[in-house]
Amino acid sequence: MPDLILLRHGQSQWNELNLFTGWHDVDLSSLGEQEARIAGELLAEQTGLDLRVLHTSVLTRAIRTAEIALHAAGRSWLPVRRNWRLNERHYGDLTGKDKKQTTEQFGAEQVKLWRRSYDVPPPPLPDGDPRSNRLDPRYRDVPAGFIPATECLKDVVARVTPYFSDVIVEDLRREAVSGGAVLVVAHGNSLRALRKVLQHIGDDEIAELEIPTGIPYRITMDDELNVLSADYLGDPLAAAAAAEAVARQAG
Repeated sequence: MPDLILLRHGQSQWNELNLFTGWHDVDLSSLGEQEARIAGELLAEQTGLDLRVLHTSVLTRAIRTAEIALHAAGRSWLPVRRNWRLNERHYGDLTGKDKKQTTEQFGAEQVKLWRRSYDVPPPPLPDGDPRSNRLDPRYRDVPAGFIPATECLKDVVARVTPYFSDVIVEDLRREAVSGGAVLVVAHGNSLRALRKVLQHIGDDEIAELEIPTGIPYRITMDDELNVLSADYLGDPLAAAAAAEAVARQAG
C-alpha cells in the first residue's frame, strides 16, 4: 500500500482566540498560513513521497491549509475530494465559547470530559439556534438527520469510518500500483478518529492523543491496512511541543 499522510489544518482564527470551533467555518490565522507552508516544505523534502490525491473536509481552514501546503510542495495540481464526513467534531452549545472561561464555569474535569472523552458529547445546540449548519449551502445534499447538533468522538468515528473504507481506501489501493501517496487534510478530532481506527487505539487511550496543527503525520501500511510505521515529519520535539500546546488550550 502507498503512504497515507494525515495533516491537521494550521492554526485558525478561532484557535488563536481559544474558542471552540467545530463546524463553524473560520479561516486560518497568519500563523496558520505559515504552518501550512512549512508543512508543504516538509512534504516536499520527503524522499520517495509521491503525493497523488488529496482529501479534505468542507471547512475553509482545512481547504486553505491544503492549498497552501500543496503550493509549497509543488503539488497544487493534485485531484481533490472534499467531504463533510472529514469535518471537525461538532461542539454543540460550546461552539464559539472561550475554552478557558468554559473551564472556569464548568470545571476542568467536565470540560476535559466534553473535549476528550470518547462517548460524552457537549450540550447540543438548542432548536433554531443561529449557529446551526442546517441552512449552510455546503450541506444542501446531506440528509438533515446527518447534520449534528453536537458530537462526541464516537460519533465522529461513526461518520469518518465509512468515508475511509469506501473512498480513501479505494484511492490507496489504486495508488498502490505506482507507489503514490494519499494526503488527508482535516481536523484534530476527525484525524483522531482515523488514527483510532487505523492504529487500534482504545477508547480510554484516545482521550490522551493530541494532534498538533500543521505537522504532517506519515503512515505506512501493508496490503491489509496494518500500520507498519507512523511518525510526524520533521523535528519530533517540535511535534511534541505543538501537541502539548493543544492540550493546554482549555487551561
